[in-house]
Amino acid sequence: MDNNLLEVKDLVIKFYTDDGVVHAVNGLDLSLKAGETLGLIGETGAGKTTSALAIMGLVDCPPGRIHSGEIHNKGKNLLNIKEDEYLNIRGREISMIFQDPMTALNPTMKVGDQIAEVIKLHRNVDKKESARAAADMLQMVRIPIDRYYDYPHQFSGGMKQRVVIAMALACRPEFVIADEPTTALDVTIQAQILGLMRNLKSELNTSTLLITHDFGIVAELCDKCSVIYAGEIVESGTIEQLFDRPTHPYTIGLFDSLPKIGQDTDRLKPIRGLMANPMDLPCWCSFYDRCDHRTEQCMADEPQLVEIEPGHFVRCILCNSAEEVNL
Repeated sequence: MDNNLLEVKDLVIKFYTDDGVVHAVNGLDLSLKAGETLGLIGETGAGKTTSALAIMGLVDCPPGRIHSGEIHNKGKNLLNIKEDEYLNIRGREISMIFQDPMTALNPTMKVGDQIAEVIKLHRNVDKKESARAAADMLQMVRIPIDRYYDYPHQFSGGMKQRVVIAMALACRPEFVIADEPTTALDVTIQAQILGLMRNLKSELNTSTLLITHDFGIVAELCDKCSVIYAGEIVESGTIEQLFDRPTHPYTIGLFDSLPKIGQDTDRLKPIRGLMANPMDLPCWCSFYDRCDHRTEQCMADEPQLVEIEPGHFVRCILCNSAEEVNL
């Protein structure tokens, strides 16, 4: 496993609905070393959050079902452990910052008590010690200690997100999943939360899986990045590799759709069409219908991840080597 803290191998998740089978995650591979931050980027519906919930052991069954694959944390396959063991791991070793702080917080409990509850459960300390530790966590995320006894509705969106971050980090987990932690916030508060997460990473040396659709956030916080489309990784590499040498047509399309500073243009260049229907995925490249570089060869077989340079992987039949890439 090359000393990876987290390694996801060939993960397949399906949801069984009245309308049919949703192929949400289709052979996902991810790896993360201690202290690293990995950005997982893609459109809504690509399978980002479903993958995160699988790592946390929170895929609802029914309708969801993990069909195959492995999720290793420090060498242990989490898909083979019992729920009571997962309860001990979740929050203490692996934690998650959820996208919507209002649904992550209990509206009937004071925020300090919610943080203290996590600490008491996993650190095996008494009520007084857990309250003291909760107050320290509030201060760590830049919330005045006199807000300990306030309820979630008394906080702004940015402050609620800080509370959720404090809860996720309360037991000093080695690995944290951050699911679009700034999506519901305005630009100024986003910058504050990102700065906070960067400082906490430096202080705690926590490994992070950052789920987002924003390349700017990936550039600011991540060491490497994986691009997901229709439930599978289509390109992955270091930040330098993906930003300087994007190779998969989908990754290139994402970058082309962004406004560029200093470039005068009347219209942005969106990726045409819609994401492939997860109930009816083709047996060839799932990006085929939207790709500007497609050929008949693309329909011959399902593409595999190919390493086009050390650490840089691309899932495209046209990308057999770095020299042949000319998209």
